[in-house]
Amino acid sequence: MNKENFSNSFVSFFLVAFGVLIESFGIKSFLLPNEFIDGGVTGISMLVHFILHIDLGLAIVALNIPFLIFGYFNISKLFMIKSIFAIFLLGFFVFFINFPSITHDKLLSAVFGGFFLGAGVGLVVKNGGISDGTELMAVVIGKQLSITVGNVILFLNILIFVSASFFLGIDKALYSILAYFSAYKTMDFIIYGIEEYNNVIIISNKSQEIKNMIIHELKKGVTVYKTYGGYTGVEQESLSCVVTRLEMIKLKKLIFDIDEGAFIIAHPISAATGGIIKKHIRS
Repeated sequence: MNKENFSNSFVSFFLVAFGVLIESFGIKSFLLPNEFIDGGVTGISMLVHFILHIDLGLAIVALNIPFLIFGYFNISKLFMIKSIFAIFLLGFFVFFINFPSITHDKLLSAVFGGFFLGAGVGLVVKNGGISDGTELMAVVIGKQLSITVGNVILFLNILIFVSASFFLGIDKALYSILAYFSAYKTMDFIIYGIEEYNNVIIISNKSQEIKNMIIHELKKGVTVYKTYGGYTGVEQESLSCVVTRLEMIKLKKLIFDIDEGAFIIAHPISAATGGIIKKHIRS
């Protein structure tokens, strides 16, 4: 390993550790004092903690071990190392660090507990690891039943929150769902952030001018399609390009400066690499 690779790995592991620290803070300072839970294996661990009074740090490590064993044989070595590091560090922080309880307001605890939890998980995922084994289970079940990983995770979390309503009460289960939603949105922003990519399709009579503007002014690549209007019956060019969330604002303004009647379709994409764009997820 050369000096540059070592430096990148060190930074990556440091950010994973920092993410786990933030995650631990969200759990112990907001969720735990109010008996709210998270989704996934962490949520199951919290439920076990509240019902059986087993230390949460130990429960997190113990319940994740089966998923880590499976992952050892099915995912990349570096990803596995970072995930083991993150999960054991999460158990360590939760077990040994006495984070203070910040507030007993249930709404604030759910929203900000979810915020810190999602920020921590987002940092871990963005730097090439996981701190929860649910994703591994979802991949296995998804392959066996031919359904998406996202649907498997959603189904598992529904079971967890329904169980929470029986053992902790409906109010705490609902606040837990709110915390989970806050965590999910925060994690999404941390991973993709303001650089979340959008695929933009532009239909205009001035496609040549717009294409030149995108290439020369925005320094972006453009794909040109020959299209045929079903209503107008006119054959013309449609343009497609990939821009970040912030660039989208500038792009729309520049397009409308050229053609006020341009038709623009934009939708987010989960990942984009190669071409004339930046790679935004650390592997």
